Amino acid sequence: MRWWLLGGAGMVAVGLLVLIGVRVFDDAGDDGPRPDQARPGPILLVPGYGGNRTALTELAGRLTAEGRTAKVLTLPGDGTGALEDQADLLDAEVTDALTAGASSVDVVGYSAGGVVTRLWVSEHRGAEKARRVVSLGSPLHGTKLAGLGASFARAQCPQACQELVPGSDLLDSIDERLPAGLPWLSIWTTNDETVQPPDSAELDGAINLPLQSLCPAARTTHSGLPTDPYVTALVIDALGAEPLTEPASCPAGR
Repeated sequence: MRWWLLGGAGMVAVGLLVLIGVRVFDDAGDDGPRPDQARPGPILLVPGYGGNRTALTELAGRLTAEGRTAKVLTLPGDGTGALEDQADLLDAEVTDALTAGASSVDVVGYSAGGVVTRLWVSEHRGAEKARRVVSLGSPLHGTKLAGLGASFARAQCPQACQELVPGSDLLDSIDERLPAGLPWLSIWTTNDETVQPPDSAELDGAINLPLQSLCPAARTTHSGLPTDPYVTALVIDALGAEPLTEPASCPAGR
């Protein structure tokens, strides 16, 4: 029996769950300086499982049209390897941006890219480097599809899918409140067919926003999040120079 986990625009197989080592992070110790909220820097966009860049490239184009500098990361290998390696890559890109003169970065993580971003915050003191974060449909507490794959599709399961099984050691290690002073907007759709349950995207300390709570008519799917006009508008507004606040109404699509 084969189950599928959508981690970008395409579909990839999930399978056997194996144990991973326990990693211990100390967000409580991340009490260093925070970036200036009034000075937006470059935007780094982190793809989901499988590393497909197509949908995020379209979103990056919309952000560029708003006058921002935006770059979609290319994940190591085929984008199904260890999430820790992906977090290391994100940190290297952040370091390059800061070395080039940026005061901070904004990060957009789509699907598993949001998990990578949360891991980066914990492992690389990301709250001192990121001005703001937006995650889109991110399985921050895992997805049942990965668990089903672990049970019924034993032939295929790269490490990233192992780490997205609910209750994995990696997910447990980042299941804590965000460091103080890091504005984070987590957007998801109740029509998500990949991240189950969809509210796995909820994050303690973030502004948590199911899209349909603002836009009841939205039929957005998991794969449609990065290109949905309502979501695009929410991302653009969230990454502006004004303080991040919880949206109160459905935005005009962009």
